[in-house]
Amino acid sequence: MTAPAPRVAEQAAPAPAQPGVRASVLLAYAAFLLVGISSGVGGVLLPAQITDYGVDKATIGLTFFTSGAGFLLGATGAGALIHRYGVRTTLLTGTTAFAAAALYTATRPPLAAFVAVALLAGVGTGLLEAALNAHLADLPHATDRINRLHAFFGVGALLGPLLAAWLLTRTAWTAVWAVQALICLPLLVGFLRAHPPTPRPARAESSAGPGLLATTIRRPRVIIAGIFLAVYVGLEISVGSWGYSYLRAERALSDLDAGYAVSGYWLGLTLGRFLISPIAGRLRLGTAAMAYACLGGTAAACLLIWAVPHPAAAAAGLAVLGFFLGPIFPTIMAVMPRLTEQRLVPTAIGITNGLTTVGGATLPWLAGTLAQTSGTWILLPFATLLAAVQLGLWSPLAGHLRRSGG
Repeated sequence: MTAPAPRVAEQAAPAPAQPGVRASVLLAYAAFLLVGISSGVGGVLLPAQITDYGVDKATIGLTFFTSGAGFLLGATGAGALIHRYGVRTTLLTGTTAFAAAALYTATRPPLAAFVAVALLAGVGTGLLEAALNAHLADLPHATDRINRLHAFFGVGALLGPLLAAWLLTRTAWTAVWAVQALICLPLLVGFLRAHPPTPRPARAESSAGPGLLATTIRRPRVIIAGIFLAVYVGLEISVGSWGYSYLRAERALSDLDAGYAVSGYWLGLTLGRFLISPIAGRLRLGTAAMAYACLGGTAAACLLIWAVPHPAAAAAGLAVLGFFLGPIFPTIMAVMPRLTEQRLVPTAIGITNGLTTVGGATLPWLAGTLAQTSGTWILLPFATLLAAVQLGLWSPLAGHLRRSGG
C-alpha cells in the first residue's frame, strides 16, 4: 500500500456508506464503554472476592495473569481472524467470548474455574479492542474517531467503580458480572446489523500468502510502534497505580485529596482524548506534530510534579499529565495504515495492542519495586525517564509520517 492512500481515505468516504458507518462507529464507542467498565469494576470487586473465596491477595491476583494472557492471545490473533472471516465475525466472537466468561463468573464458580475463565474474558477483550481499532483506522477521520473510542474507555473506567460500589451495597459481587453479560446482548445484535458479512472471495484472497503474523513482525515500524505503546501503557498505569501513594508520602496530601487528585488524572486522560485531536485539527497540526506536542506536554507535566514540591502543583500536574497522555495511544492506532501495508494493518494493530500487556505488567511492577527499595519519590524520575523514552521512540515514526505528508 502506498503512503498517500490512507490520506485519500481520510478525506472522503462514499456517501451511501455513511449511515452504516455511523452505526458501526456508535457501536464501537458502546463496546469500549463496556471494556472500560470491565476494567474499572475489578479493583472494587477484589475485597468481596477475597472474602468470598477465603484467599489472600496473591491468590486472587492470579486472575491478572490469566486475563492478561487471554488479552495477548486475542489481540495477536485478531488480525488473522479479521483477514479470514472479517470484522463482523471477529467482533461477534470477541463479544460472545466475553459474555460467556461474564455469565459463568456470575454463577460464582469454584476458585480454579474463576481464575481460569478470566483467560476467556481476556481473549474476548483482546479481540474486541483489536477489531474495533482496526475498523475505525480504516474509516475517514480515523484519528478523531479512535481518540473518541478510547475516550469512551475512560468514561467506562470512571463509571465502572461507581456501578460496582452501588451494586455491592444491594447484592453480591457476582451481580456485577451478570450486568456485564447482559450489556453484551445489544452489542451482539448491533454488530450483526451494522457490519455486513465478509464476501467469500475476499476471505479466500485474505487466506492466501505468507503467514500474516510472521510477516508483520518483520516490519520495523510495527515493532517500534509496539514498543512505544508498551512504554506508554507502562507510564500510564505506573502513575495511575502509584500516584496515590506518591501524593500521600511525598506531597503530604490527605487520603481524600490524594484520591481526588488521582481521579483528576484519569479524568484528564479522558478529556484529552475528546478534545486534543479536534483542537489540533482546527490549528491544522499534522498527526506527527500533535503527537510531539502531547509527548512534550507529558514530559513537562512529569517535571512539574517532580520539581515543584507543593501539593497543589502535584495535583494539577497529574491532571495535566493525564490530559496530554490521553491521545497518544489512540493516535498510534489511527496511523497504523500509514506505517505498514493495508493487508497487514489488522495484524499490526493486534500485535501493538498485545504488546501493551507486557509494558502494562512489567513497568508498573518495576515502579513499585523501586518505590519499595528507594522510596515513593522515585516515581516521578521514573515517569520522566519513560516520557523521554517515548519521545525517542516516536522520532522515527514521526519522520515516516512527515515524509508521507502527515
